[in-house]
Amino acid sequence: MGVLTKKPKAFEVQMSDPNKIAYSGGDKVAGRVIVEVAELLKVSAVKLFGVGCAKVNYKKGKLHCSEEIEYLKYEEILHLDHHSTTDDEGSITLRPGNRYEFMFGFELPQSGCLVSSYEGKFGSVQYYVRAVMEKSSQTFAECKRYFEVVEPIDVNTQELMAPVKGSKQKKVTCMFIPDGSVSIVASIGRKGYCEGEDICIDAQFENTSSRIVIPKAAIIAKHIYLANGRTKVFEEKLTSVRGNHIISGMGDIWQGRVLRVPKLKPTILGCDIIHVDYSLRIYLHIPGSEKLILELPLVIGTIPYNGMNSRTSSMSSQESASSTCVSLPSSPPSYSNISNRMDSSFIPLLDDYDEDDSPIFMQIHHPLPPPPLYTEQHI
Repeated sequence: MGVLTKKPKAFEVQMSDPNKIAYSGGDKVAGRVIVEVAELLKVSAVKLFGVGCAKVNYKKGKLHCSEEIEYLKYEEILHLDHHSTTDDEGSITLRPGNRYEFMFGFELPQSGCLVSSYEGKFGSVQYYVRAVMEKSSQTFAECKRYFEVVEPIDVNTQELMAPVKGSKQKKVTCMFIPDGSVSIVASIGRKGYCEGEDICIDAQFENTSSRIVIPKAAIIAKHIYLANGRTKVFEEKLTSVRGNHIISGMGDIWQGRVLRVPKLKPTILGCDIIHVDYSLRIYLHIPGSEKLILELPLVIGTIPYNGMNSRTSSMSSQESASSTCVSLPSSPPSYSNISNRMDSSFIPLLDDYDEDDSPIFMQIHHPLPPPPLYTEQHI
């Protein structure tokens, strides 16, 4: 029976710049592999691998869907300095009490060839260096060090600086009977934003239905995974803002309503099996009916707006930044109109609400009387 060799006392990868948060295409990944042994050890080689790949893995019914794409593949045999002890076959003798350092360094593929690091519910994009110690040409020990890759997305490009606008209308029914309509018209100053920047929303809401509706806006992340010719989609609401209730026959206007971009991973571009898309969802919550939803596309970048683009864009941004959260209702209807509408049997309870709402209940027993005459008030 052979004698079992103890595993190394220390075997780890250290980066040259431990404070570096993330790498981009073309950057150099450098560091050292640290080795300490507890007993005399003869190793045939110490190898280093640079690995980067996107993986998707999920189940759809009984079908197991998985896919993988490689973005980084690097291999190097590491050497000690000329003072180390090697034999004719190139094997290295490591002695206890010594600390051995194997230096390494390689360049990442140029920008456009990589995809930003990502960790999601059904997939990931990961980059790491892996060191392998071989004994008699067999793997004896290994260790890994993960590192982050962020591919730059500049929001100052012409495409991402363009304003985004849209409109949506919906007819509302009650028991298949027409019950008016609701509508949204909205715009934002540009398509591209970075973490910490404010999205200033201009919007107009109209409600001619008999319901009380609630305007809201939220940043939505849509994670799309593709494997084996099938698609899986996962959506999440990241941050939101809500406006005032809009009663029947009324409207509301947002002028520069602010929604701040939280800490987010950038939009995932250029990956064939994982997409991460963002949007600004502006919607009306309609009790007893499906929401009216308007989606404005967003791109979350890494290089923030510098204010140095076109004069129009700069002025637009300054105006948006200086504007405050304003909610201006349209002209109120007459008292008689309100009285007639409140008497309507179509008024629903606001008991169908989002998770961030509180229910609102209305109970109307009798039509409202007309306002008292001036003489009656002074009797």
